[in-house]
Amino acid sequence: MAEAAAGRLPVSAAPRVPRRERALVRAAQRGDPAALEALFRAHWPAAYRAAWFVVRDRQAAEDIAQEAFLAAVAALDRFDRGRPLGPWLRTIVARRAIDAVRARTLRREVGADALAAVADDGGDPGPSDLADALAALPDDQRVVVTLRHVLELTPGEIAALLELPRGTVNSRLRRGLDALEGWAREAR
Repeated sequence: MAEAAAGRLPVSAAPRVPRRERALVRAAQRGDPAALEALFRAHWPAAYRAAWFVVRDRQAAEDIAQEAFLAAVAALDRFDRGRPLGPWLRTIVARRAIDAVRARTLRREVGADALAAVADDGGDPGPSDLADALAALPDDQRVVVTLRHVLELTPGEIAALLELPRGTVNSRLRRGLDALEGWAREAR
């Protein structure tokens, strides 16, 4: 109980890291290029998908995922091998993708028509119904829905990541889910 009160998970609740992944991370921390490549191959699909669902642009998602991998490799010496690599990497990806959306919004770089065109080009990594529904959401709702239901972050983690009050995250999440529910009803 004291561990839970201090904000730490009890040992039995901590996620188990597969032995092979721990060995690959240890080898990558020593500079083994084959281990880095194996980690890249294992985690690239989830990293790319996470970036794509936030930015909704294949080229940007690829760039973001690659930059996140480079940042992760640069920080690998500080990574705790007792934790799974995937969530740590996806958090780096999510932060970079959110920054890209913010910058794009400030520059008004891509409009809703361009996002809809991306969803219809057949190159999306997810089901087209989901892609269409997410594309229809405003950026602020799409980001929190993606972080919560695609990347499986908690509302508290999302609030910290986006530097927003938890209530704001919850209201954006609720509005986004309500909009998706309405979209699904109309699609039937």
